Amino acid sequence: MTVRNPPPVGTPAAMRVLNQRAVLDRLRVGGPATRPQIAKDTGLSKPTVGQALLDLERHGLVRPTGRTTAGPGRSAVLYEPDPAAGYVLGVDIGRQRIRVAVADLAGSVVARVDERNRCRSASAVVREVKELAARTVSDAGLSFDDLVVKVVGTPGVPDPRGRALRHAPNLPGWERPGLLDDLEAELGPGLVVENDANLAAVGERAYGVARGVDVFVCVTVGTGIGMGIVVDGRLFRGAHGAAGEVGYLPWPGAAPDGEGGDPRRGQVEAAVAAGSVVALAGRHGLSVRSAREVFAAAESGDERALAAVRDEAERLAYVVAAVVAVVDPELVVLGGGIGSNTDLLGEPLRAALARTTPLAPRVVAGELGDGAVLAGAVAMGLRSARDLVFDRRGAVTL
Repeated sequence: MTVRNPPPVGTPAAMRVLNQRAVLDRLRVGGPATRPQIAKDTGLSKPTVGQALLDLERHGLVRPTGRTTAGPGRSAVLYEPDPAAGYVLGVDIGRQRIRVAVADLAGSVVARVDERNRCRSASAVVREVKELAARTVSDAGLSFDDLVVKVVGTPGVPDPRGRALRHAPNLPGWERPGLLDDLEAELGPGLVVENDANLAAVGERAYGVARGVDVFVCVTVGTGIGMGIVVDGRLFRGAHGAAGEVGYLPWPGAAPDGEGGDPRRGQVEAAVAAGSVVALAGRHGLSVRSAREVFAAAESGDERALAAVRDEAERLAYVVAAVVAVVDPELVVLGGGIGSNTDLLGEPLRAALARTTPLAPRVVAGELGDGAVLAGAVAMGLRSARDLVFDRRGAVTL
């Protein structure tokens, strides 16, 4: 990515940059506007706004979007940020599926691919991600040069120093050193790798049930269990990026050689995630191969499956109660293949919480379903891309 050096502070060119940014920010925050409206909202003169719009349009950062029709006098041109000024790539790497999307700067998804993850090694996953990304970019009629930022969501905690991912036992080989370098080599510069539960929280706050909520947690339960924490409207990652790794909470009665005995996986993850749901069903006499089958049987009214679901709700309540006592969130969002079944889990979960703690949070299902991580990847990418594209295109005209 080519970025021009900024002009010296205090020069006419520097003032021109500030004016362009002010105009562009006004259009991004306030929506389409005319030159007089922009001048009023920014405090800049109409000639200054006119020059800034000319420069921004010349560099493909804004575009006319129509004319005003209301009010007396001549109609005026409406301007808006050009969504095609740059694009963001979002990737969601899961144990079961890999999802990829390309979005423009307005946040509109212009291409998307969703495939089963059949890979048996980390190298195979990296190659598959590259192939799916290339296909998605091609489907959008773009090239990788059009991508300003790429965000990959994955289980685990990124370790920038070791260039690896930690605490991701559900993806074979995913914790090996150099994995982040391999991803960057395939996807190119401008790559951000983020924990998937964190991105689910970002997605729910940007587009889903947590819009406008400044303190909340997003608990995702599927093959594993994770949690994204948002405090004061921002992700909280902790000192080493591992905040929200609730799978490593202790589980009552877990023994080193019993349930939750593998420290790499974590006691709560072993007790609450998908494999546990299957085991709980087995204890009630129901033979199934997946948690999905358990919930499907519960939907049909099978008493054995319903009993397993109640047991799972009790276990989830333990996790939520522990989190609420520490974070005090306004909202607990449940997501993932298991957590999203709030129609079945909701009532027994709330009842178990009432018996466990006086700190009663509002517990809701996420609105974005299995698209939460991908939506969060796009939202996170857009935050950076909208600033970077200004420098990338070099909007200043000397």
